[in-house]
Amino acid sequence: MNAIISLCHFCELHGPKILYCTQPFRPQEPKQLNGEETEVNIPHRLKSASSQTSCTSADILPASSSAAVASAAAATTVKEQCEGCKSVQTGYVSHDEEAQVSYVSTQQPYNPQVFTRIRQACIRSLSSEVCPGREGPIFFGDKQCGHVLSYTFYVPDSQARGMHRWYSIIVVMMDKIYLLNSWPFLVPHLRIVIENLQHKAQKVYDQEESKCPQRPYRMGARVEPISFIKQRGGNKPARSLQELTGDKHVFQMLHMAFLWILKACGSRITETLLEGPPTEDTIIDMEKQEETEEGFIKIFTRKIDEDDLDSENADDPLCPVIKNLRQLRKVLGSSQFLTLAHHVVVGNQVIVVGRQCRLVKSILDALKILLPKGCCRVIAYSKSYQESWKCNFLGLSPDVSLSQLVNSSEMYVLLEIVDRRQQQQTPLVTSGAACLGMLTWDTPPDEEDLQFTNLEFKLSAVVLPHKVPTVLSRMVMALQNENLSLQVVDAAFTCLKEEWMNKVKVLFKFTKAGGNRSDDDTRKLLQIVGAREEDKLLLKFWMTGLSVQYKNHIRTSSVHR
Repeated sequence: MNAIISLCHFCELHGPKILYCTQPFRPQEPKQLNGEETEVNIPHRLKSASSQTSCTSADILPASSSAAVASAAAATTVKEQCEGCKSVQTGYVSHDEEAQVSYVSTQQPYNPQVFTRIRQACIRSLSSEVCPGREGPIFFGDKQCGHVLSYTFYVPDSQARGMHRWYSIIVVMMDKIYLLNSWPFLVPHLRIVIENLQHKAQKVYDQEESKCPQRPYRMGARVEPISFIKQRGGNKPARSLQELTGDKHVFQMLHMAFLWILKACGSRITETLLEGPPTEDTIIDMEKQEETEEGFIKIFTRKIDEDDLDSENADDPLCPVIKNLRQLRKVLGSSQFLTLAHHVVVGNQVIVVGRQCRLVKSILDALKILLPKGCCRVIAYSKSYQESWKCNFLGLSPDVSLSQLVNSSEMYVLLEIVDRRQQQQTPLVTSGAACLGMLTWDTPPDEEDLQFTNLEFKLSAVVLPHKVPTVLSRMVMALQNENLSLQVVDAAFTCLKEEWMNKVKVLFKFTKAGGNRSDDDTRKLLQIVGAREEDKLLLKFWMTGLSVQYKNHIRTSSVHR
């Protein structure tokens, strides 16, 4: 996360002051130190002699040997500081070797430009930019000076005016959207750090008040204008945070807390680079997410069914699984795979029956790649039959009985997995639906494929049309080409699916926006978009996978015409 976290406080003598800040350094970043040094590799300069692992387990090292940290600490002169404005003389450093990032905590940023932005954010957070009640988080900033999440709070101090001191923790970064989306994460964790400081300071305050109460003394004391600032229990104009909390290692604790927040917040949100407009699959994924009242995205996880848990627990951990579509084609054979894939792309219900749950799920996961995400309705493993309107991919236990209609209808295809070593297993394919064959190899099997030698894959016999859909034939050609890697095949499938989803959009708009259309009009449109007669079923089924956003847009535009 490219941000800086700073602890600021309001000094009665010097006003708003930067007290402590933590920032990440990366090897590729050019560094400038007070105009005297250029191109300094901070992580190399700060590397300690003792070995470091990740920042979560690394010890905190005093950075006394670092010129960068020393110069940053010396940026503010002694005349401009009091006891309350001081934090650390040098600083603390932690190295994240995995991410190649060093987290440095000093009193002030070393870079003059960064210092100017942090200084301005500090002044605004402790003066004008405050929320009602003075304590709590608030957001402000602009493109020039950066965007700031500021959390102001009070720390009890028996020797201060009003019996407390005013602090703030600010998070400064240039990316406004990233910072706003990190609000639900940053605010609760900053609150934990603040409550920890306030709890420690409250203990010190209670001990001091029990020994020498300050409130009765101040009520009876005579206040002179010259000695107004010094009318307190001690002689010092302000006390340091270490003294207020009674913790000598408070800044070491803040270093660990701040670097964890920076690292964890940077890991929770990732950016995806889109090469063009979002695809239908991307829009479908976005529609499955729910937006909260604050405008943030809530991520859902599916609740695991008890039947699924029982099946997975009972599964053999050595059970073979299908890793990709090319392996499934090799295991089933080209003819059986083409039959199964044809049923998938035209929307018929595919039922995979097997006692090994992991294998059944892996086959369904491989077949899903043939379809757009909006067309996939999956029940991975069930102990009862589910209707085709609920799911087009269904995994079943061998104990489930299927009706003759399902076995004989062309709207369903049944793939049964039989283990030769389990003779008690009863095949579900009825005598009326012939078996297309057992496990055969079109090409010599690999070592990974030999684990399927004890299995029989039985496919219900269904008469296929003479020609398969165009997009399926192109997908099969990509799978047949062994010179193409799996990554290239996946990219080719994505392009093919998006190309034909664009044809589906044209057909949907043609049918919804133009009223009644004749078969001849539809045939002419298919010729225009490059589709054939054998593609009709595919286009009609893929139309159900269009996003709600696009469907509503077409319906709304057709109504206004």
